[in-house]
Amino acid sequence: MRDILAVSVVAKQRGKIDIEASGRRPLRRADAMGPAMKVSDRDVLLVIDVQNDFCTGGALAVPGGEQVVPAINRIAQNFANVVLTQDWHPRDHVSFAPNHAGRQPFETIELDYGPQVLWPSHCLQGTFGAEFHQALEITRASLVVRKGFRRGIDSYSALFENDHRTPTGLLGYLRERELKTVFVAGLALDYCVRSSAEDARKAGFEVAVIEDACRGLDLLGSIAATHQSFRDLGISVVSSEAFQ
Repeated sequence: MRDILAVSVVAKQRGKIDIEASGRRPLRRADAMGPAMKVSDRDVLLVIDVQNDFCTGGALAVPGGEQVVPAINRIAQNFANVVLTQDWHPRDHVSFAPNHAGRQPFETIELDYGPQVLWPSHCLQGTFGAEFHQALEITRASLVVRKGFRRGIDSYSALFENDHRTPTGLLGYLRERELKTVFVAGLALDYCVRSSAEDARKAGFEVAVIEDACRGLDLLGSIAATHQSFRDLGISVVSSEAFQ
């Protein structure tokens, strides 16, 4: 990735950042040391699901979800390529707990494509809850990817639905545009951000998650599992302070 260093944040102890080299040329955290991160026209900022239903007062609110907006707006000014994703569910979506008799939100069931968390009904097509947060600056976005619109399958990742086979079309877009590095921010860190980062990395892109421009749900240790996955896959974790 040109002249930037790649590192994965693995712990913070005694106020100092403990980092583990990933073995490739990593991204450097601005709160470690050195110059601010350089962004090129081969980088893309992927903003995941910053929608009303995932913010305070929403149907599936991520704690502090709206707090990511100022950081994302500031970071986006550095990028020529910005992509937004938008959950876009029909009312009878298979992932909604009310569509399963006797089931409660956050229970897990088994579907033909594997385990599925049941969620409160959220981001219904055409509703206020599905709209982007009003403070999110969306004019710089060159593409909006709607996901989860098929009734019978959920879609966490921006690249593939939860069967890990059905594409959203974003992978083709990234390759056609010859983009190389994917920076990911948004909601929720331990679900849609995680899945998007993992799929982008497995597809061969360099990937960095801008951690303080994300918020998570942390269900049953899901944030710890997310960080472990990032380490295992060589996904960098960076700070918004790296972007001037």
